[in-house]
Amino acid sequence: MEPQTFFLISIGILIWICIGYLLWKIFFLQTIKSHRKDAINKSKSVILGWVNEKIAPLLPQFPYSYKDLSFLGKWIDYVVFDGLSQWDLKKIVFIEIKSWQSQLNQNEKMIKNIIDAKKVSYEVIRI
Repeated sequence: MEPQTFFLISIGILIWICIGYLLWKIFFLQTIKSHRKDAINKSKSVILGWVNEKIAPLLPQFPYSYKDLSFLGKWIDYVVFDGLSQWDLKKIVFIEIKSWQSQLNQNEKMIKNIIDAKKVSYEVIRI
């Protein structure tokens, strides 16, 4: 093979490697950009959900007195002891606050099913 032909083939290969690398880099950067956008959007949703959980009891349309609430925050947001602050306990309610179109996760669904089936008890554990 002539040195000139070898040189041209080498240059051609290098050019294609550079083009391939640049295309891969552009694709990689676009992918990273979309993943970052998605992560930011999910993070915003989670933060707004937390904020909504905290401010929902302060809104005028919230059906229970703020004084009757006990915040749990994991799987169940609040336990309401309806009327307890007035010395007239009527019922106990478990509340999960959801924003917009968010759905109950699997754990929350199981808890709801157990409560609906009235498989709830009260225990005193002495130490």
